[in-house]
Amino acid sequence: QVQLVESGGGLVQPGGSLRLSCEVSGFSLDYFAIGWFRQAPGKEREGVSCISTSSTDSKTYYKDSVKGRFTVSRDDAANTVYLQMNNLESEDTAVYYCAASRTTWYFCPSPIEERDFRSWGQGTQVTVSS
Repeated sequence: QVQLVESGGGLVQPGGSLRLSCEVSGFSLDYFAIGWFRQAPGKEREGVSCISTSSTDSKTYYKDSVKGRFTVSRDDAANTVYLQMNNLESEDTAVYYCAASRTTWYFCPSPIEERDFRSWGQGTQVTVSS
């Protein structure tokens, strides 16, 4: 059974940091890209970041507003993808989701699209507030 579980969310002050984890089971990270999405209250879900497979050179994508602040990485041995979020802003407040690509050869285009992903996690809440 394919399963993705996000963790690491919480309440942090502006300028603070969090590291989100996406632990996958039921399939190997060797074959699928992982995307990070977020949904703020009253807004549509948007793609934040993505990392392709190691065999495709772990290509990455970042939404413009998070470039330079967020870093995505993968640990295939641990079947886990991370999203390091630094210098957080109030606008980063949202529920963050990870999802696996529908296809193996997914190179994380700009921007990433929800329709290209499947098997979503349950989400983890990130709140940036003083």
